[in-house]
Amino acid sequence: MDITIDYKNICGEIKPMHGVNNAPFVPKDYGNPGLFQKMKEAGIPFSRLHDTGGDWGGAHYVDIANVFPDFNADPEKIESYDFAFTDRLMEELVKYGMEPFYRLGCSIENLQYIKAYNIYPPKDNLKWARICEGIIKHYNRGWGNGFHYNIRYWEIWNEPDNMPDPEENPMWKGTMEQYFALYETASRYLKQTFPEIKIGGYASCGFYALSAADYSETAHSSSRVGYFVEFFHKYLDYITSAEHSCPLDFFSFHSYADIADNVMYAGYAREQLDRYGLRETELIFNEWNAGPALRGTAEDAARIAGMMCALQDTPIDACMYYDAWVGSSYCGLFNPIDKSVFKAYYAFVCFNELYRLKHQVRVEGGADGIYRVAAGDGEQGALLFINLTGKSIPLDIAVKGISGWEEGGIEAELYRTDREHEFEQSSLIGRGNLFRTEVPQEAVYLFRFHKLQ
Repeated sequence: MDITIDYKNICGEIKPMHGVNNAPFVPKDYGNPGLFQKMKEAGIPFSRLHDTGGDWGGAHYVDIANVFPDFNADPEKIESYDFAFTDRLMEELVKYGMEPFYRLGCSIENLQYIKAYNIYPPKDNLKWARICEGIIKHYNRGWGNGFHYNIRYWEIWNEPDNMPDPEENPMWKGTMEQYFALYETASRYLKQTFPEIKIGGYASCGFYALSAADYSETAHSSSRVGYFVEFFHKYLDYITSAEHSCPLDFFSFHSYADIADNVMYAGYAREQLDRYGLRETELIFNEWNAGPALRGTAEDAARIAGMMCALQDTPIDACMYYDAWVGSSYCGLFNPIDKSVFKAYYAFVCFNELYRLKHQVRVEGGADGIYRVAAGDGEQGALLFINLTGKSIPLDIAVKGISGWEEGGIEAELYRTDREHEFEQSSLIGRGNLFRTEVPQEAVYLFRFHKLQ
């Protein structure tokens, strides 16, 4: 396969596709480098706070019911709040370079059929908004011996569309109309009080209904996935109506589908937002995962890196992988047994190399199952290349437009993550401006180009 990279042909900015949900915290990691240092080394731009805490204090983090445990208390009084665990987490996130993306609401209650606790609509929407005001004041304006973190993104609830029947819904035991009313009250109040922040929602369950019929099984029922889309359009109808007219600085959605489907969903969501006149609304993809069955494998790393690269070329403004916590199931970056990193972690390290260089540049050449993005700053460049074709392929790379290329004075470094390697640096694969190597299947290859020293 032949590809050509022109580092003078800038075609956009590298977006923060390598954000995550949560962070790899366990009690002993607070106050020492631990796994948070790994997050810093990967340059993780965002940590979305939803389903936060797990076994390590899950009843005390982030959620409205955790931070403000007595809804009858006075939201104007700092003693009504319990910020202890969330403060500690926020301090660690900021210390290690991650911007918190704060979900206002509750964590999922998958066992709600036994008993539901915090997933009911608030008894008083305005009071709920005033409680959120207290949280934002604490973290952005220093209220109550707080902080000045200038957290930008505040998301109103998560997946209120999870099930059509409120009795079965693990996120929202109310109607869609009740959620719309909450969003209207809270978004207007918070945007008026804090005009500098970004308010949005609603962490949609996504657009599986647009795909082939297999996804009805993924999401349990075709009527359920149809409801996701119905909810989306009725929400947009509501917030853009003259009667309600709500702010929507960003729209967030989720999907656990494959790369091709997620690319399609991104295009659809952007098209619909624009159709409703929401052209300035950011599109945030803040839950996704290639699936827990692949955890720890080279294929998982390749699919994650491929997703980031593919979505870089869509209207999505930021992505957040679910999840960076240390646990089982969808927590695919860290081994919960020995706290080592899985191969998937290096997909984030690699994408950060592009993000650090800022400018996306034109790449010519490719094939089905190949994902590639290049970035540069004029003096140095990088190429992230992922092979999901199912076979090994020869790769010839021609580089131009970078310092030294016309004199044939470029050298390249290769960092390999595949079945046999974990971000292993190879010897130089060539000099000049033409480079050749073999890329095995399920490989994540990061090439770095710079002037010959």
